[in-house]
Formats: sequence, C-alpha cells, structure tokens
Amino acid sequence: MLYLLPVSLLWAFSPGLIKHFLGDLPSPVVAMVRLGLTFLVFAPFLRPGLLAKRTSAWLAGIGAVQFGLMYLLYLQAFKHLQGHEVFLFTILTPLYVVLLDAAIDNKFVPRHGLAALLSVIGAGLIIPRGVGTADVMIGFLLVQGANLCFAAGQVAYKRTRPALAPKASDAGLFAWLALGGFVATALVAAPAADWSAFTPDATQWLVLAFLGLVASGVGFFLWNLGLARVNAGTLAAMNNAKIPLGVAVSLLVFREPTHLPRLIASLVLLGAAVWIAESGRAPAAEKEPA
Repeated sequence: MLYLLPVSLLWAFSPGLIKHFLGDLPSPVVAMVRLGLTFLVFAPFLRPGLLAKRTSAWLAGIGAVQFGLMYLLYLQAFKHLQGHEVFLFTILTPLYVVLLDAAIDNKFVPRHGLAALLSVIGAGLIIPRGVGTADVMIGFLLVQGANLCFAAGQVAYKRTRPALAPKASDAGLFAWLALGGFVATALVAAPAADWSAFTPDATQWLVLAFLGLVASGVGFFLWNLGLARVNAGTLAAMNNAKIPLGVAVSLLVFREPTHLPRLIASLVLLGAAVWIAESGRAPAAEKEPA
C-alpha cells in the first residue's frame, strides 16, 4: 500500500502533461520514446543469464501487454478526449483487475457486475459533448483497451512474482518488463508512425523525460513492487486512487473545460461503484515478505 499511494500522486499530472504538451506528436513514437527512457533506467540491472529464457520471455511478454500495448492505446485516446476524460474512463480498471483475478480462480461475484454498470454510467455523465459522438466513443474504447492491458499485466505479474523471489532482484525483473514494453511500442512505431511529425521542442523533451524516467520509470517500478505485496481487492481499489487527483489537476492546473454538476454526479457514482466492488472483500492485505 505504501508503494501505491505515492505513485497515484505522481500519475495525477500525466494526463494534463500529455494532452497539453505532447498532443501534436505521433502517439506511437511518444510511447516508444517514453518506454525507451524507462528501459534505459533499468537496463543496468538486466541479467540475461540469471533467469531461464522461458521466464525472461514471459516477463517481457507481461511488460509488452502491461506497458507497451497499454501505452499505444492510452496515448492514442488523447487524440479524441480531454485529459480528465481519459482519467475518468480508467475507472473500469479496478473491476478488470478483480474480474480477471476471479476468472483465474473460477469465481464470480455478482456485485462486481453492478459496480461495472454504475462505473459506466458515472463515466458517461462527465461527457459534455454528447455521449454518442463518434470521437468520444472511439476514445472511450481505446481507454478500455488500455485498461484491460494494464489490468492483465498487473494480475499476471502479481501471480508470477512470488515464484521468482529467490532468483532475481525486483529491479532486474522490472528490466525485463520494461524491455518488453519498449519492444512492443517499437514494433508498432518503427514501420507505421509518421516520423516527420516527431519534432519535439525543448519543453516537449523535458515532458518526455519526466514521463519516461519518473512517471513510467520510478512510477511503474514502485507500482509493480507494491502490487506484489497486497491482495487483489486492495490492488483494485488503489487503481482508482489516482482518478480524483488526476481530474483535479487537469481542471485546476491545466484549465480543461468541464460541466461541474456532471463532474460531481460522476464522481459520486464512481465512488459508489468502487464501494460496491470492494464491499465484502477480505479486509486484511497480504503481509509484505521479510
């Protein structure tokens, strides 16, 4: 829990920075550069001979989904949505985490279905431009694809990490995740991106450096370090801790337009969805390993 809270505060600034400083750059290249910088931070910890090749490939595959595919979809969504709208649409991520984890254990909790419905309604209320517009719906679907990738990666790493405890450091394991994420974005950006449009100025390079080295590098490392030390219910709830912070930053710092009554009603419904999803879960989190 102590690892997850500061990351939520850190990530609160990301949507506003992306929307207002990087919106004119091709999103696949932004994703590749961001994760490339993240990998550079952890490349010194990479130990190819320490793990079996199959294990290393599995970790890289998790990173390709959790970070690579997630970022490709997530950054593209900013072409269609405001920064705070992207943040609000991530409300479904906790439910994906819980439901994916429950599916592996072959269990289903009906209250999660009700929570998902409330989450969709709550997220829809904040859209002042019309729920049915094609642009907004495309953005919504892109964010949901990113949510599923991020949730699947979290669940996979949470179940993989305990078996690897005696074999490698957390930094060494994360290096494989970062490598997988970078390769996934590079495979998309290299052949398909409009490289002529990638001409960042000094300010944009500073934003890219912050997002790649701090928000993704430090942030994702601490996030994955923390998710391996809590239960699925706590992890699901913490996925939403960043939402009110991110919406507040987007509105107050970056001055994005919104309809305040709808925002308040949306947050109330979203809060109710999280409460329903979390009610009845095991109250005690798993203890941190010594």
